[in-house]
Amino acid sequence: MPVTHEHCPCMEECPLNRALCLIGGKWKMQIICSLHNNGPTRYNQIKRSLDGVSNTVLAAALRELEVDGLVERREYLEVPVRVEYQVTPRCRQLIPILDALGNWSMNA
Repeated sequence: MPVTHEHCPCMEECPLNRALCLIGGKWKMQIICSLHNNGPTRYNQIKRSLDGVSNTVLAAALRELEVDGLVERREYLEVPVRVEYQVTPRCRQLIPILDALGNWSMNA
């Protein structure tokens, strides 16, 4: 059954607001797009692909995306330790929606 947001008494209970909280915020959309386009990616590669993002902001955004189940952090026990980030299946479900939103904006 589709969830509607027309009768929400406040924005905090609105499912659309929940979605925007998950993907909104500085750099989250760019991180998702970068990981989707590039596949599993190391932290420094992500940082280089996002011109102007600080380490603090990138680390916080990756942590939030991981907690929300949109990004997976995979640690490989090598010397030195290698860490890669990638989108989760849940996040892959979001990509067509983001594509449609982008297409909509081009026609607005």
